[in-house]
Amino acid sequence: MVKADVGLYFLAIVPKQPLRDRIRELKQEFAMAYHTKASLRSPAHITLHMPFQWKPDKEDILFKALSKLAGDVSNFSIELNGFGAFKPRVIYLNVIAPEILHELQQSISRMMKREFNIFNANWRDYPFNPHLTLAFRDLRPAYFDQAWKENKDRVFNESFEADSLVLLKHNQKEWEIFKEFPFLKS
Repeated sequence: MVKADVGLYFLAIVPKQPLRDRIRELKQEFAMAYHTKASLRSPAHITLHMPFQWKPDKEDILFKALSKLAGDVSNFSIELNGFGAFKPRVIYLNVIAPEILHELQQSISRMMKREFNIFNANWRDYPFNPHLTLAFRDLRPAYFDQAWKENKDRVFNESFEADSLVLLKHNQKEWEIFKEFPFLKS
């Protein structure tokens, strides 16, 4: 539960339009076919830091640190290739992650821990596995089996340029793109 004087945020790479809309259409397809809608509560994204609480009156401090970090990163390309799964509830688009994406995630985790005492707790026991979620939390196991069988060999090949770090904020109903921190153009 989030306190009234605290906001809920997370950090991600978010594809630009029209790819973001195409991925939303896939999420809607999964929602209709497999009775899962939780992924519709956020724009298409690759999570770099799990949700954390922060006081809105201290957002400027966070913005400054994220702007500095993003300003040291050059734009890079990300490829999406096919479907993957974390049994028994998650189906996603595979991200072919360049090394810079892994380095960025590590830099963010270090900065958040050192400067803000915020830990990426859910990543504790798992290595960073970049992906773009289509169905999760409310995907029941029986529907997971059906969805995975029907989509595991499905073709999806797209790429996009990552040109910013995105801070998302929860508005009590869904996640919204709150602020973008541009990367250094390459």
